Amino acid sequence: MSEYDGQTYRPKYHEDLVHSEISLPPNAPKEYADRATLWNAVELSEKGQKSQLARMLKASLPNDWSYELAEEVVRDYVQRNFVDKGMCADWAIHDSENDKGQRNLHIHVLLTMRPITENGEWGAKTKKVYVLDENGERVPLIDKKTGQQKVDNRKQWKCQTVESTDWNSQENAKMWRKDLADTINATNEQLGIAVHWEHRSFKEQGIDKEPTIHIGAVANALERKGIQTERGNINREIIKSNMILEQAKAMLELAKQEVQSIRYSKIRSTATSVKNEVIEMIAKVRERKGRLDLPIVSGKHLRKISDRTALQSADNAEKFITTRKIDSFESLAKFTADTEQKYGQLDSVHLLKGQKLSRLKELSKMYALYEPYRTTYKESQSLKGFAKMKFDREHKESLAKYPEMRERLQNLLEQGEKITPKQWKAEIQSLQSEYDSISREKSKTATELAYAGIIGYNKKNLERELQNESRQRNRQPDRTKRKEEEI
Repeated sequence: MSEYDGQTYRPKYHEDLVHSEISLPPNAPKEYADRATLWNAVELSEKGQKSQLARMLKASLPNDWSYELAEEVVRDYVQRNFVDKGMCADWAIHDSENDKGQRNLHIHVLLTMRPITENGEWGAKTKKVYVLDENGERVPLIDKKTGQQKVDNRKQWKCQTVESTDWNSQENAKMWRKDLADTINATNEQLGIAVHWEHRSFKEQGIDKEPTIHIGAVANALERKGIQTERGNINREIIKSNMILEQAKAMLELAKQEVQSIRYSKIRSTATSVKNEVIEMIAKVRERKGRLDLPIVSGKHLRKISDRTALQSADNAEKFITTRKIDSFESLAKFTADTEQKYGQLDSVHLLKGQKLSRLKELSKMYALYEPYRTTYKESQSLKGFAKMKFDREHKESLAKYPEMRERLQNLLEQGEKITPKQWKAEIQSLQSEYDSISREKSKTATELAYAGIIGYNKKNLERELQNESRQRNRQPDRTKRKEEEI
C-alpha cells in the first residue's frame, strides 16, 4: 500500500500473475526486498510534485516457453541490464489473455531512478559540475552589467547540471531491447524453436511498412467496448494502407508454403512407406479428430509446457518422430526411458549447482552488508589518540555493530573457508552460466518427454476408442435379433 495516497496497487484483473520478484544491488538495504517498503522509500526520497518515481518497461516473451524457463531468463536479463548498474528492479511475469482467447506471456519491470550510495541511502539524480575551457580550466561566471567575474564572498564559476548516472540515455532503450531480443533468440535456439525475435523498427530493418501507434489503456478500453477513438482510427487507416502491400506479399508467401508443403509431404510419404507404426497411429488420430488429445491428468513434464496447443499438433508430432528417428512404439519407449534418465541427471546437477549458486549469492550479499562496517573498523584501528577518539565517537553505531555483522558472515562460512569476495563473484558468474545452460537443456528435454507422453497417451486412447466401437457394432446384431424374436 502506498503511504502517499493510501491506495493499494495490484495487477490488472485480466492478467494472471506467474511470478514476481525484487532484485537489489549489493548496497541496497535488505528491507527493500519488500515491495511496499521499497516504493514508499522511493516516494519519500522525492520532494518535487512532478518528480518521476520510476521507469517502467513492458515486453513480450515467447508463449511456448515454460513459466520456469521464463523466470530464469528474465531474472538473468534484469540482473545484467539493470541491477548490476545499480538500479532496484521490481519485476513480474504475467500471462494475460484478450477477449479473443489469445495469450500473451510478458514481463513488467519497474526501475528506480536514483542511485543508492555506499551507505544504502538514495543518491542525487543530478549533480553540478564546472564548465571547463579548451585548456581544462574553469570558466568564470561573468556579470552582464560590469563585464567582470561575479564575486559573492568568493569568485564564481560557470556550472552545468548533469545526470549522476547514464540511466536516462536514449541509447539505453535500444540496448535493452536488443539484449532482450538476443537473449530470447539464444534461448529459442537452445530449445530448437525456429522463431526469430527482432528488436529493430520497420524502418531500421528496411521494411516498407508503417507501424501502428500506441493507443494507451483508456483508448484501448473504449475500443474493446466498440467505441471508436481518434488514435484507434489512425491505426485502422495505417492497417488499411499496409494491407495493399501485404496482399502482394501474400501471393509470394502462399507459393513458399506450397513448396514447403510439397517437401513435407515427401517426408511424410517416405516415413509411411517404411511402415512407421507411430506415424500411422498419429495419422489415424488426425483423421478422426484433426489433432491429438491431451491427457485429463497432466504428467510431470506436460505441466512444464505453457503452450500445450503446440503439443496437440499432428504435424509437430510427426516431425518429432521423424527427426528423432523413432520407427516403432518400442523405439519410442526406449527413447522415453533414455531421455527420462538424461532428465534425471540434468535435474540432479541443476539442483546441486543451484544450491551452490544460492549459497555463494547469500555470501556475497552478506559480505556487501558487512564490508562498510569492516572498512569503518579498519579505519578506526589505523588511528591513534584524539583522532581515534573523534572517529570512534562519530562512527559509534557502526563500530558497535561490526562484531554482529562479522559473526553473521562467519556463520555462513564453512569450516576453514576464507572470505574471498572476488573469488565468489567469479564463481557466481561461472556457475550462473552453467546453471542457465542446464536450465535450457532441461526445458528442451522436458518438451521432448512431453511429446513422447502425448503420443503414448493417444495410442492407448485410440485403442480404447476402437475397442468401444467394436463392442457397439457387435451388440447391434444382438439387439436386432432380440427384437425379431419378440415380434
